[in-house]
Amino acid sequence: MKIVVTGGAGFIGSHLVDYLIEKNHRVAVIDNLLTGRKENLNKKARFYKIDICSPEILQIFKDEKPEIVFHLAALPRVPLSVKEPVLTTKVNITGTVNIFKAALDCGAKRVIFASSSSVYGEQKNLPLKENFLPKPISPYGLQKWVGEQFAKLFVKFYKIPIVSLRYFNVYGPRMDFNSEYSLVIGKFLKQRAENQPLTIYGDGKQTRAFCYITDVIEATAKAAFSEKIKGGEVINIGMEKGYSINYLANLIGGKVVYLPPREGDVKHTKADITLAKELLDWSPKVALEKGIRKTKEWFQKIYKK
Repeated sequence: MKIVVTGGAGFIGSHLVDYLIEKNHRVAVIDNLLTGRKENLNKKARFYKIDICSPEILQIFKDEKPEIVFHLAALPRVPLSVKEPVLTTKVNITGTVNIFKAALDCGAKRVIFASSSSVYGEQKNLPLKENFLPKPISPYGLQKWVGEQFAKLFVKFYKIPIVSLRYFNVYGPRMDFNSEYSLVIGKFLKQRAENQPLTIYGDGKQTRAFCYITDVIEATAKAAFSEKIKGGEVINIGMEKGYSINYLANLIGGKVVYLPPREGDVKHTKADITLAKELLDWSPKVALEKGIRKTKEWFQKIYKK
């Protein structure tokens, strides 16, 4: 199958590209390498270094003629969206619409859009279900929700099947650990390697539905090929159990210091994956303890002080 993956040099995207190529699909990667890394690129994939907001995207899609499009490119992370609301809105909303329109114009059969659990914001009840009213408390959460709404409108007006996957705290090898906006696991691993205390924002009792990268890739691929997907669906991809940041810090090991809570961070997340089980025949297989161990092993091999 001919496939385009936006953000294919990024953490999740590069793993997805590897998986698809192993399955003998023909894959083209679109990435501007702003957050993606050239060393993550699979040599068997064709690579286009370009921004997803560029008008040249349409010509690339027409040349590649993808049957499936995975749209993973974004400027992620809540803190970055709070600091740069205009830039992140341009990429995460305008860029997303640009990809949807290019997919439509080139005749793609399905689009998989990487959304986020940040869409939920603060909710009174757990686990988080797809039919909850979104209450995003950060620009990033709002941007992803808008992307989901555009997906539904494209299904309604243009009849192109687009499914939105709400990822919950994905981690594993290739995750970023150098940026000030790195996910907590990446930050903890780097701080531990440098004999620094692990920094926790808030009291550390906040919980997250951490999901290991191989589980997320399996779910993402299934969303592309499941016959039960018709278009317009929103599906949670995460763990059914939430783990506290304090528990995570204990798994990493080392001293801990507590800092004031960050703006835009929710208190608790836990995924209801009933829909993922029903439509994708998917549930996560890698326990947090095993996933952290595998991530540690990767980090120790590649980290240089």
